[in-house]
Amino acid sequence: MKRNDPISHLMSRNVITAHHGDPISKVRALVRQHGVHHLPVVNGDQLVGIISWTDILRVSFGDAFNTDERTVDATLDHTLSLEQVMEKSPVTLAETGTVREAAELLAGGTFHALPIVSGTKLVGIVTTTDLIKYLLDQF
Repeated sequence: MKRNDPISHLMSRNVITAHHGDPISKVRALVRQHGVHHLPVVNGDQLVGIISWTDILRVSFGDAFNTDERTVDATLDHTLSLEQVMEKSPVTLAETGTVREAAELLAGGTFHALPIVSGTKLVGIVTTTDLIKYLLDQF
């Protein structure tokens, strides 16, 4: 097993992101449009947070009651900001990190996406799904 492979072998480089100040409705639309579960939040190219679909579901009770999406979006946009819902200090891994380091960080199970950074600049992302696919390729 190649546990010391560089994280660059595993990470996604074309990351779908939310931007500082985006309304929650835009984040919901990005998640649905791109089929992702985690969106790093950037200000320019600098990582300032991360938001997950679980974070969004936690605040959008209307989804549980089959409420019209436009109503849910309008309510969320007028009630909460992205900055209030996102994780402001996500755990990250430097782009010089290894697959093993990513696995150790993700093994805790408290989060499922790991932004990859160069300083504070977002350069990629690795999810638990990426890691499982990588492991399957080893067998």
